[in-house]
Amino acid sequence: MPDQTLPQIPPQELAERLDSGESLQVLDVRAPEKVERGHIAFGSELDFHAHPSSRVLALPDLSTLRLDAARPIAVICGHGNSSKKATAFLRERGYDAYSVIGGMAAWETVYVARRLSPTPSLSHVIQLDRVGKGALSYVLVSDGDAVVVDPGRHIERYEAVLKELPATPAAVIDTHVHADYLSGARAAAARWDVPYLLHPDDAVSPYDQRPGKIAFQPLRDGDTIAFGRATLRAVHVPGHTLGSVALVADEGGGLALTGDFLFVQSIGRPDLAGRAEPWAKLLWQSLERVRQSWPGELLILPAHYASETERRADRAVAARFDVIAATNTAAAIQDERQFRQWIADHTSTFPDAYRTIKEANLGLVDLSEADAEVLESGPNQCAIA
Repeated sequence: MPDQTLPQIPPQELAERLDSGESLQVLDVRAPEKVERGHIAFGSELDFHAHPSSRVLALPDLSTLRLDAARPIAVICGHGNSSKKATAFLRERGYDAYSVIGGMAAWETVYVARRLSPTPSLSHVIQLDRVGKGALSYVLVSDGDAVVVDPGRHIERYEAVLKELPATPAAVIDTHVHADYLSGARAAAARWDVPYLLHPDDAVSPYDQRPGKIAFQPLRDGDTIAFGRATLRAVHVPGHTLGSVALVADEGGGLALTGDFLFVQSIGRPDLAGRAEPWAKLLWQSLERVRQSWPGELLILPAHYASETERRADRAVAARFDVIAATNTAAAIQDERQFRQWIADHTSTFPDAYRTIKEANLGLVDLSEADAEVLESGPNQCAIA
């Protein structure tokens, strides 16, 4: 960790060290209600503690914090201010503490890129893990041409990956209009002068049917996107949204980017637009369709995860379709009535911000960077818990 007057650690470094399995302590000094809405939950060896800064600074005896003075402690707050005071306080008492630069606001902009195994037509499959959101996006490359799928608003993260490979963007795709984070797809497509693809059923507000103010190329069921030697085939899988699509490459032993339709341990919630029952029926029909047509060895790459338990040994979030069909509680249900009842029994409330985010992604609401930070705060809640 950097040795400065007040030692600090960049959030990207913290994420990479946690991702590598390093045993690190994290002390969150925000108010309890803020910690409850979302906190660092990343890394198999994470040792997480939460104590408000006011309590820490008032303690005559720090033993009640149960922190190990011999191991590094990353102290985090909202924006990297109160964490500095807590860090200085801890260091004065012999603790190896470091303030996380930018706090949780910066943590939620961290992306960890992982290389997955190539397929017959894809030379590079990169999963970008936005660790603070549990959001996953992808860069697929074939013969130097790239397709970017479900990008967040931090376009420079994708440009860095493209430069490193190197690869030239050919298209940008949203598997659906997101509700939990602001998509960077339209901005990226405009900057790179490539098409932005979206299913037309998602190009209108699901709340009041207002057409979105976005320019896009329609991506319908069965349509294909060719780049390099590869071809992605769109599979319409409505239920989470009306226009949800999965993208399949190398059908026999390849992969499927499933967006928020199918996760490793859950399924996309159908209630975000207030039409849980009819959309749950669509979700069942979509699930039945892929169960009957997708091979078991197809690698499922979702757009979200909810916990560390959804990771493979290599830290990627992915699983074979036959494994998911057998172990994912929702996907394993064989009866439609039971499936819809399970959804009804497990559906919870979701953030009010989701409507605003979705409408912003449709070009119906303009947001500042400060607005975006507030609206995106906290992990995703797109899966049925």
